[in-house]
Amino acid sequence: MPTVQSVETAVYTVPTDAAEADGTLAWSSTTMVLVTVSAGGRSGTGFTYGPPACAAVVRDTLADVVIETDAFDVPAGRGAMVRAVRNQGRPGIASYAISAVDIALWDLKARLLDLPLHRLLGAARETVPIYGSGGFTSYDEHQMRDQLESWVEDLGVDRVKIKIGQDRGTAEARDLARLAQARRIIGDHVDLFADANGGYGPKQAIRVAQRAAEHGLVWFEEPVSSDHLEMLAAIRGSVDADVAAGEYGCDIHYFRRMCAAGAVDCLQADATRCGGISGWLQAAVVADSFGLEISGHCAPAVHAHVAAAVPNLRHLEWFHDHVRIEQMLFDGAPHATGSATRPARDRPGLGLELRTQDAEPFRVA
Repeated sequence: MPTVQSVETAVYTVPTDAAEADGTLAWSSTTMVLVTVSAGGRSGTGFTYGPPACAAVVRDTLADVVIETDAFDVPAGRGAMVRAVRNQGRPGIASYAISAVDIALWDLKARLLDLPLHRLLGAARETVPIYGSGGFTSYDEHQMRDQLESWVEDLGVDRVKIKIGQDRGTAEARDLARLAQARRIIGDHVDLFADANGGYGPKQAIRVAQRAAEHGLVWFEEPVSSDHLEMLAAIRGSVDADVAAGEYGCDIHYFRRMCAAGAVDCLQADATRCGGISGWLQAAVVADSFGLEISGHCAPAVHAHVAAAVPNLRHLEWFHDHVRIEQMLFDGAPHATGSATRPARDRPGLGLELRTQDAEPFRVA
């Protein structure tokens, strides 16, 4: 059996195409940490959206425990990585780094078997529902109109999400005005989602959701910080919109606590944070055990395949930043048709090939 011979990293920082902000953070660039693992004359690619420090964790801690493992035995490599970060602390940067390597290992295994990843995992569906995601609080009315119209009119998307909770909830009137504007732009037959990124207090979140009900709000993401499961559960019981959270989860225990608390109507998980393909599949099983669906957070080039492999999928976030970066840097990055995307059926693994010449200007490490 082929064994892993090398683990390499590269870091790329790509400026945003406009100023971006949500309820609790502003940014002007996005960093991707890319991992390449090689065995049997083939290479697999994985990545996470996180700080360059993730690459240092891969190089200094994870690479040595993955090299010489059987390339087909991904659980063995993943288990070795989890044990290796015991004293560093698994949540956060270490988990992001593990995620990138785990994704690369699954991509490598599928390539060695000459199978698309969703076929290796076992497909539950041919297409993956998506929703357009952006609508940053930093956008003016014209920017938001252009983005929403591009999703609804050009792509045919029937679900869109905007950011609210501006300046940690201190611009409530503008939040509600932007929800009203979004409804006018998208019309009556498109679902409206909102993400506060934990910017509100609990009573404020309920008040905003109740006022937003007149605009047909159906999805309310992180109305308060996902650290406060009891608050999320209380809000969930007080509003009509589905409450969602989970994008910061790093292990199966986090997701179980969130579901057991009754905190969400739909569990979110991010394969580039929660332990890769392996961790995301675990999160989907946890959600299913509580009768819940799962939604993929961002990184559509990774999630298109794993989302196609679970029966309890609700949808995948078609996030503006990540769609743009993945289509800039990779051949084989997924595209949307209507309200769905389709994992590549004629390319092995994730179906991605880094366009080195295009990526090199953005490389920082």
